[in-house]
Amino acid sequence: MDLHAVLTPPLSFPLTPFAEDDTVAADVLVAHVEQQVAAGTSAVFVACGTGEFSALGRDEYREVVTAAVKTVAGRVPVFAGVGGGPAAARECLADAVDCGADGVLLLPPYLVSSTPEGILRHIAYVVADSPLPVIVYQRANARLSPATALALLDLPQVVGLKDGLGDIEQMQRIVATVRTSGHPRAAGFAFLNGLPTAELTARAYRAIGVGSYSSAVHAFAPDLAHAFARALDEGDDALVDQLLAAFLLPLAELRDAVPGYAVSLVKAAARLEGLAVGPVRPPLVEPTEEHVRELARIIAAGRAVLAGRAAR
Repeated sequence: MDLHAVLTPPLSFPLTPFAEDDTVAADVLVAHVEQQVAAGTSAVFVACGTGEFSALGRDEYREVVTAAVKTVAGRVPVFAGVGGGPAAARECLADAVDCGADGVLLLPPYLVSSTPEGILRHIAYVVADSPLPVIVYQRANARLSPATALALLDLPQVVGLKDGLGDIEQMQRIVATVRTSGHPRAAGFAFLNGLPTAELTARAYRAIGVGSYSSAVHAFAPDLAHAFARALDEGDDALVDQLLAAFLLPLAELRDAVPGYAVSLVKAAARLEGLAVGPVRPPLVEPTEEHVRELARIIAAGRAVLAGRAAR
């Protein structure tokens, strides 16, 4: 698997739809994943943070991953979220293998804080004997140092590092340490920007050698996500700035208004777009009616930017 080709942004992180009876809405999930692939994403990351991994039971997790794999049908790679404590994460990884995933995204361990060396031991414990490529998600209580990030290259299953911390200086140290290490896997090791609304920091991460990023926007407005990515690739700074000012910065400001909106706003936006994804599960909270109206205005403002560009 050529990770650099696979991880061309914007990457899709689909939602997990729930029906009125609080079961996984499998038909909606299939339609949602199909839309994501048809829009042109290079990889699908299912049952991850935006997909409410922590809210899923084990049978539901298997249902979601299996449905995504069958829907994608080999057109792009499917990565499945894996997480929890070390033993639970190993079981989850085995489920991802059994369900046909092409790789996994290892989420931070549940609750426990540790040192970078402890996090490295956790990663090694979880991925031991994994037949799938693993991308490690650095965020919250899972923080690596440059030395421990370099040590990931000695774990053949680990193929990349996704950063959700947002410490640009520290991430620059990690990237430079890996790339100049002389390790035989250094050149092919992948780095991803995994911050919420990652488009906001895409320029800064690109400047330190991290060109790939996850896109929550792709889950509800793939047209806007791809327009931004193209503008970034083509050096169209005017369009990048217009989309930031009209759409992405207001979206991030609304996201920051309430803890958990990074997921529940995305689900509300998908509903605005006509996809019956249902509510978020607790402890996440639904956006207020006022915030949903503001969300609709922000999405419309983003599309107005694209319409204005097309008219010119």
